Amino acid sequence: MTPAINSAKKAKIPFTIHHYPHDPASPSYGKEAAEKLGIDEVRVFKTLVVQLDGSSLALGIIPVSMTLSMKHFARAAQAKKAAMADKGDVERTTGYVLGGVSPLGQKKRLQTVIHASASSFPTIFVSAGRRGLEIELKPADLATLTGASFAAIGETR
Repeated sequence: MTPAINSAKKAKIPFTIHHYPHDPASPSYGKEAAEKLGIDEVRVFKTLVVQLDGSSLALGIIPVSMTLSMKHFARAAQAKKAAMADKGDVERTTGYVLGGVSPLGQKKRLQTVIHASASSFPTIFVSAGRRGLEIELKPADLATLTGASFAAIGETR
């Protein structure tokens, strides 16, 4: 069990765990998950850690088919500036390794914004805290567990 799975169990929300054989040479963990699980990329969401105004960290959760718009994310997080966080800061703050960062069960709860498109699906997939492991849950449950808001924070590639 990962902290993410334990967090979902403790909250008593419905969820499903999906395993797939992770290839360390894969260039995109999220796209690999979508492909190996046979799920459309718009339903598989990646968790990105962003630094706001050069200090605090926050989470952006977007479909793997998109890139994070720093301008839109900063606006949604009520900050002036947003940039991708340093790998070391990400791992220290979340307790997860890159490619396995889950929005659930983190060491420190961070401000979280989920891409608005998540609301259009009955369930979405996010990392369950390890490469090769996804958790499927309702977007509203994810928002409740993380204290997240929904906003258009991504851009189509």
